[in-house]
Amino acid sequence: MMLQTEKAVLTATPTRADILTDYRTACESRQASLLGRKEVFMGKAKFGIFGDGKELPQLAMARAFRNGDFRAGYYRDQTFMFATGLSTLQQYFAQLYAHADLEAEPSSGGRLMNGHFSTRMLDEKGLRLSLTDRMNSSSDVSPTAAQMPRLLGMAYASKLFRQNPELNAFPELSINGNEVAFGTIGNASTSEGLFYETINAAGVLQVPMLISVWDDEYGISVPKEYHTTHGSISDVLSGFRRRDDSPGFEIFTVNGWDYEALIETYTRAAEICRTEHVPVLVHVQQLTQPQGHSTSGSHERYKSEERLAWEAAFDCNLKMREWILENGIANEQELEEIEKQAAETARKARTDAWNAFLASVKAPFNEANDLLSTVSHADDCAEKLHPVREELSKIQNPIRADSVKAIKKALRALNGCEPALKAPLKAWLKKQEAQNYTLFNGLLHSESPEAVHYVNTVAPVYTPQSAVVDGREVLKACFEAAFTRDPLVFAIGEDVGKIGDVNQGFAGLQEMFGEIRVTDTGIREATIIGQGIGAALRGLRPIAEIQYLDYLLYALQTLSDDLATLQYRTAGGQKAPLIVRTRGHRLEGMWHAGSPMGMILGSLRGMHVLVPRNMTQAAAFYNTLLACDEPALLIECLNGYRLKERLPENISEIMLPLGVPEVIREGADLTIVTYGSMCRIAAEAAAWLEKAGADIEIIDVQTLLPFDINSSIAGSLKKTNRVIFADEDVPGGATAFMMQQVLDGQDAWKYLDSKPVCISAKAHRPAYSSDGDYFSKPSADDLFDAAWALLNEAEPDRFGEI
Repeated sequence: MMLQTEKAVLTATPTRADILTDYRTACESRQASLLGRKEVFMGKAKFGIFGDGKELPQLAMARAFRNGDFRAGYYRDQTFMFATGLSTLQQYFAQLYAHADLEAEPSSGGRLMNGHFSTRMLDEKGLRLSLTDRMNSSSDVSPTAAQMPRLLGMAYASKLFRQNPELNAFPELSINGNEVAFGTIGNASTSEGLFYETINAAGVLQVPMLISVWDDEYGISVPKEYHTTHGSISDVLSGFRRRDDSPGFEIFTVNGWDYEALIETYTRAAEICRTEHVPVLVHVQQLTQPQGHSTSGSHERYKSEERLAWEAAFDCNLKMREWILENGIANEQELEEIEKQAAETARKARTDAWNAFLASVKAPFNEANDLLSTVSHADDCAEKLHPVREELSKIQNPIRADSVKAIKKALRALNGCEPALKAPLKAWLKKQEAQNYTLFNGLLHSESPEAVHYVNTVAPVYTPQSAVVDGREVLKACFEAAFTRDPLVFAIGEDVGKIGDVNQGFAGLQEMFGEIRVTDTGIREATIIGQGIGAALRGLRPIAEIQYLDYLLYALQTLSDDLATLQYRTAGGQKAPLIVRTRGHRLEGMWHAGSPMGMILGSLRGMHVLVPRNMTQAAAFYNTLLACDEPALLIECLNGYRLKERLPENISEIMLPLGVPEVIREGADLTIVTYGSMCRIAAEAAAWLEKAGADIEIIDVQTLLPFDINSSIAGSLKKTNRVIFADEDVPGGATAFMMQQVLDGQDAWKYLDSKPVCISAKAHRPAYSSDGDYFSKPSADDLFDAAWALLNEAEPDRFGEI
């Protein structure tokens, strides 16, 4: 149904005190926006983007928000955060200044620019807090519509908690699935594919997802007619409205300056979501943006005089003020006093945040100044430091980098002076580098007691009676054991349910555990990943399948910008231990057959990337990942599902460490470093080389992220003095990564007597057919030829020309 808002009647009327509290919050939030813009222009912050003009709908949304609920929003939701108490004005300004202290800026410890909010869902050790006795905000991201896939997952978790009775045992995660996932997005961003994919998936899944569209009719300078058909997203989505004979969305429209109608709308919308598990879209129209998009420009450049005049007249705060006076809720003097106090409160928050920020950076700044002063009086040579001291002392608003830069400049100035003179500078620099690493580089991965490096290795156990089965049967046994021992585990993906995935790794498991735990999805990779991220944030243990490795491209933005950065961008405040399952390597043809490992390695830092060579290794990795709290991508070998393997007797227990390569063939003449399906190619080439008199060592790296944490490959090169890095990626992809990790990262270059060689696929996608495979991807012939060329160059008498 379409809600008419012109003469709305409140169903849950706020009291006079509630209304005046809301007005105070709206005024404080507006003052924060106005002051924040000035702070940027004064050079005290780098950039600002604010929520002015959106205050009233966010107040209404906050009144519908309950303990246990979740938010996935964007960078204009400051009023909502203030109204719910999830952020304070001082914390808001601390983020504007990038205060790198979690006490001052708990959303990200200064890692995210202003307006990017989150709540702490983990304790100081990185363990999950109870999520049902508090309001929760997932961590914001800037890419437009990128919050949508995660929003779907947070709502989907409520469906799982309500429909799976086994999950009643986790009241700290959900109370019968009563939690609503609230999402916010700007009207222009609804043009993104992620938005439409999320809308469709939510309509199919029927989950308690409440999306608010803040519509001010512009996307920076571009008006609505360039963004949306009919200029109205609710009009466009009308076909998604639920019908008597078909589920779908409930859709409301409301004017963003109408306080009464907003309260009614959000009361009704949240109730529908919470009780019926029906997704709702609230299209909030006629909003304004008084300061324009951000501090990078002025909206007067692109808005007409008529539009600007309308925005001044229909500013939501002004309209609320008029409504309060018209209805006798407060008089002019009372409102003026509220406005005056709001301005004072915002100014004090700004001043307190700035002083706290300065105090945090002044300590190293003063230390550097004192150190330079002390050293410069110690020796004639130290006179060279006077210009450095003078330059540093002139900085009025220092940041941490200024102190470090000054000390490094001083050390360069002291080049050639006595080492003792430079020693205190070097010692200070070493201390600062450690502190700043913690502040700005730490917590890319979990540091909790559940981190992957605490998982114990458990080797497979075999007996003479151990069955020899297809590789897919090993995986199936592993998944069956995982589902049996942990009700939090579930799997989603295309063809995962009824047929048990295209390669039968889940065969029969839907019948065994039910559709709610082994679930088919539509063809929508980005929101499959989003379902997994949101559910993992809420404490579930999802396995989200992307059917083929090259389909990862559809979801790469969500994986890269959201999942991979989550632990880092919240400074250890949130985690989503999602397991992404896919398959690749060696398939013939341009599609499904690529191995874009370089792309993955470059974009998924913050996740682990596992590349097992067979299904027993894969099963051990799945058990490891389900025992830890970190996200990972696991790539199974596409041509390994019907290869025979022995089924371990302890399939439910086997575990492998990450970052530990395995020597699968020992040798003394040359080392081949590879992974996945290339291990079999390398083994075939090594067997030919052995017949020709060469002794080849093969190392399966097993995981690319992390990579050889103990530098064991360097030990192999120390023995063989020659190396080939081989895989199926394009030239300069993962082979270049492995080479850098070994030669540069492990200092193994000094052990080489021959140049390192990289063997990869060709620069294009593989051509179709067996010929296409042979001429597009590295073969055993290619490895043989490359190895023989190296050996022939080194020992021509022993390895003659072929």
